[in-house]
Amino acid sequence: MKYKSLHNRVFTQHRQRFLAQLKPNSIAVFNSNDIYPISADSTLPFEQHRDLFYLTGIEQEETILVLCPDAKDPALREVVFVRETNAHIAVWEGHKLTQAETTQLSGIATVKWTSEFESYFLALAKEVQNIYINTNEHYRARVETQTREDRFIDWCKGKFATHNYEKSNFILQSLRAVKDPEEIEHIQTACEITEKGFRRVLGFVKPGVWEYEIEAEYVHEFLRNRSKGFAYTPIIASGANANVLHYIENNQQCKAGDMLLMDVAAEYGNYSSDMTRTIPVSGRFTKRQRDVYDAVLRVKNEATKRLVPGAYWKAYHVEVGELMTAELLALGLLDKADVQNQTDKNPAYKKYFMHGTSHHLGLDTHDYGLLDQPINANMVFTVEPGIYVPQEGFGIRLEDDVVVQQTGEPLNLMKNIPIEAEEIEALMNP
Repeated sequence: MKYKSLHNRVFTQHRQRFLAQLKPNSIAVFNSNDIYPISADSTLPFEQHRDLFYLTGIEQEETILVLCPDAKDPALREVVFVRETNAHIAVWEGHKLTQAETTQLSGIATVKWTSEFESYFLALAKEVQNIYINTNEHYRARVETQTREDRFIDWCKGKFATHNYEKSNFILQSLRAVKDPEEIEHIQTACEITEKGFRRVLGFVKPGVWEYEIEAEYVHEFLRNRSKGFAYTPIIASGANANVLHYIENNQQCKAGDMLLMDVAAEYGNYSSDMTRTIPVSGRFTKRQRDVYDAVLRVKNEATKRLVPGAYWKAYHVEVGELMTAELLALGLLDKADVQNQTDKNPAYKKYFMHGTSHHLGLDTHDYGLLDQPINANMVFTVEPGIYVPQEGFGIRLEDDVVVQQTGEPLNLMKNIPIEAEEIEALMNP
């Protein structure tokens, strides 16, 4: 691995918190992701299932975690199964975790080979009443492939049809939403790497450069700072492209007078950062661009203050919508009639600001979090308002990552990344 791994006590604490919420006489199983094929013998780069990583710190394929806190044999209350290596694998694929290394990484004393999983699981499952399966219940999930987890669930229900089945995901949605200090440090590192990329790009952007060239500048800086690369597919959107919220082609030339929206950030140690900055390709804002830019920045700053313990995600978004409405009125994009005719389902501001302001951030860019539960300290959120004006040929979004504090305003993990218009212009015109 390129990054400095978290201490295994972090993963041990994660398992302890999870186990504390299981029903008596239960077993829980977590499978690694598959290596996904492309065609012929090509595959996508392996990415570990974030739940398994959260509980073990292991990134290797064909890994299975079994938690059975009431197992008769104390040694089998936490067991992790990893792929057994051999000389052929060592030559063609490289080093695989030894059992001792697996214990050091995860804090789990009992390590078996993946080939032994079935016999151990069949024996343990006969001791319990409840089997916790790990389905994907995220509100944004659109899963169209059968996963390794899905195959296990089908197999398990065929073997133990009369057991009671529970879902691990709802427990993990709550646990993963609140970050440990060590996790926040990893997200902070990802933000710092992102800052390096952005500062590099500020000296690179000028009329005539291509969006993909800017993308290349970012990935160069990310990789040289021990990131695996982008935390998500980067958006490098010049001019009218910024009005396509998930524009990822990044294949157009930046023109003089354009605004350039860049939603791009680094990961570090599997933890995501998530940044958006919008800059003038020519290095100077026009008056209209600056007016809209400052309006978005004011909404971002005011919205950030509202991410406090006890607040509710849905109510927070209503408040931010009111802030945005006032700014759009001042910009002349809305008028009083627009506001008078709006409805709860179709607020007037949605014409120019059609996405949410904040989402949980962590091991996933759109991380776990139960949206009907109050916000708690040490949750990490993005704050990302935008104004999109297709008729004027530009869109502006600004985004920072913040940690909710027990008291006071959230801690901005991107406070050192330039965002004020004057600083952007100064850095682009040294």
